[in-house]
Amino acid sequence: MKKSLSIIIFLITIVIANISLASYSTVKMEVVEEPVCTIQLEENSKFEKRLISKDLNNKEVTLQLQVTNEEKALKPTGELMLVIDNSDSMTKVTDNGQVRKDLVFNSANTLVKSLLENNSDLKIGVVSFSSNVDVSKEGTLEDAFLVSELSADATALSTAITNIEANGPRTDLQSGLLLASQHFTNTDNNKYMIVLTDGVPNIAVDYDKKYFSDDVINKTKQQLQDLSSQGINLITMLTGISNAEDVATGVEKTYGQIISEIFGSASSPTAGKFYYITDDEIEQTITTDIYNDLLPVSQSLKNITVVDYFPKEIVDNFDFAYVSNANIGNITTRIDTTNNSITWNIPELASGQTATVQYKLKLKENFDNSIIDKILDTNEKVDVTYTDLDDTEQSKTFDVTPKLKLTEPPTVLPKAGTITFITFSVLATGLLVFSATKLAKLYKETH
Repeated sequence: MKKSLSIIIFLITIVIANISLASYSTVKMEVVEEPVCTIQLEENSKFEKRLISKDLNNKEVTLQLQVTNEEKALKPTGELMLVIDNSDSMTKVTDNGQVRKDLVFNSANTLVKSLLENNSDLKIGVVSFSSNVDVSKEGTLEDAFLVSELSADATALSTAITNIEANGPRTDLQSGLLLASQHFTNTDNNKYMIVLTDGVPNIAVDYDKKYFSDDVINKTKQQLQDLSSQGINLITMLTGISNAEDVATGVEKTYGQIISEIFGSASSPTAGKFYYITDDEIEQTITTDIYNDLLPVSQSLKNITVVDYFPKEIVDNFDFAYVSNANIGNITTRIDTTNNSITWNIPELASGQTATVQYKLKLKENFDNSIIDKILDTNEKVDVTYTDLDDTEQSKTFDVTPKLKLTEPPTVLPKAGTITFITFSVLATGLLVFSATKLAKLYKETH
């Protein structure tokens, strides 16, 4: 009797399992709609959620969340003086086989072109400095030369820079700073000065005729401080110093000590910003680092929070997994079932950056058959909060989402012709009822 009871229970289990497995194996998934959820953040910045791939045979789809900041970095306005070293040491060949003058001048030309491109609100002038080839004029303002007045003509400025001759025997940085400051206008606007040099200052205007002396150090340092106190944004790049530990000619200080006394350090500069670099860093420093220093506004979006909400039917019936991790910021590792959402935090998204994350939804094998033939929203809504370019907190939401649908095709049973799944279900139910009745009778007979 117990054996018969076990057989019936086993048969019932097989029938139930076959009904469930048949449903998963035969159910079809289709993408009904593929709209792109787009939330405009700024003029050229947006959030997008889209379906990027589908594997309907495996009953899965992949969605992507993406925040893009394509705001154009603002160009500086006002006046900028380039103060370029033209001492003969600029003709030295660097370790990579290039002439230092070419590296500096070409990078300066790239900087000028980038700053003036689509920018009518900036004018640039150029001054060169070293020491006058006429020794009688050494230590005077004539150690510097005005290469170009303030101009917005990038081509003319490039020609002027390229034609600078590097022939001065010594380095009178103070003369270059003084001459450049005299060619700013009296207009109340931004004033910038960029110094590009490869030498330790060894003379100054009206100096004591001793190279590298305290008089030279103090006058050059004071000139830098004076410019800064006048509101001039000063950036200095010093390169080409391979003998910083050597003692300078005629004094008891090393070149490195003199550099420190005049310019300070990168972390604690005498004035403005100070780059103390090697020759292989020249191009990067001038064309990228200094360029970025001159941009008055970063155009970054900050404190971005994206909350992506899922319908309960998706959470209950689909497995969730990330395809790729967030390349910027942090995102919750799984769906938070308290509100059926994932949260993505991006502290800052700079101009030109794109933050992306992708996840997959795959139908569970033990899904609820009641969702068959229903239109399923993959997401409920998306909330985006962020701090805009004016440092104002913004909040936006959107409920457009891709939609899925599961369908169960008609089921064919062997030797029974075409039969619908409903008919098969009726037969299975009949078998269950019969089995239940048989079980009840067996129970009654044995008790």
